[in-house]
Amino acid sequence: MRAKITGTGFSVPEKILTNADLEKMVDTSDEWIIARTGIKNRYIASENEYTSIFATKAAENALQMAGIGPEEIDLLIVATVTPDFPFPSTACLVQNNLKAVKATAFDISAACSGFIYALAIVDNFIKTGAARKALVIGAEVLSKVVDWTDRNTCCLFGDGAGAVVIESFPGEQGILSTHIHSDGSHWQLLYQPGVGNRNPAGHKILDERLAFINMQGNEVFKLAVRGMEEAALEALSANNLSTADVNLFIPHQANRRIIDAIGKRLSLNGEQLFVNLENYGNTSSASIPIALDEANRGGRIKEGDILLLDAFGAGLTWSAALIRW
Repeated sequence: MRAKITGTGFSVPEKILTNADLEKMVDTSDEWIIARTGIKNRYIASENEYTSIFATKAAENALQMAGIGPEEIDLLIVATVTPDFPFPSTACLVQNNLKAVKATAFDISAACSGFIYALAIVDNFIKTGAARKALVIGAEVLSKVVDWTDRNTCCLFGDGAGAVVIESFPGEQGILSTHIHSDGSHWQLLYQPGVGNRNPAGHKILDERLAFINMQGNEVFKLAVRGMEEAALEALSANNLSTADVNLFIPHQANRRIIDAIGKRLSLNGEQLFVNLENYGNTSSASIPIALDEANRGGRIKEGDILLLDAFGAGLTWSAALIRW
């Protein structure tokens, strides 16, 4: 039995924040942002919108495509670093919203690698028979942890959610393998200092601006390219395939320069590479499932295609998944 994706969906806020809008907020320009990131727009949640809202809508869209009801889901995982609350899990909130009454629901935290980490978990649940139908959701509202006075980070991130329905099926279609890695020795390169145990809620969080993303971009860039290349080649090698066999490469949408560097290292051509970064920015765990749904609904994927998913994130974490559609 294989874990086969039978439905995809995504959801983003209505509000679009353009580079021109950012020019009015911080010392930056459209040219500067595009040259360094490739991003033109990003979707930003309103004050009254939060992660579970977008996760629920993305899940509904994926369920509709799959043609199954939420009551059939027996496993529901939300990958997020911006949950509604520290507890309960956002997955439990989504379970309640959907009325997925039979689903075991929990969150995982692996930052931008979260979606592939969740795929790995579901793949193993299905292979062992512990689950038959699952929902995997990557969802973030990063705009609420971004320092909008820091031009080096505020232009990068956006909000949204992507989801897939995964079912147990016999045959060759489905997830071929997943590969997940981490290296905690570099945790300080990308993290949110508050509001966990080390820096609990209080005046210190506000006074020292600890609630916002802290990133050493240049160091992350170098490690991201290396880690994503390593994970992609590992996935291909495990399945006796080469980059020439890949019909569509969907990387984490963090930075156009990272994506181009990975594409060059893997000798991928333009037709193999899927990029929607310019419209959404970096949505962390949501970026790959959003891109997957766009590619799926846009006719970029056909039955039998080999898909390579590849991500890198805080932790540090890096991961890849190889799928036969």
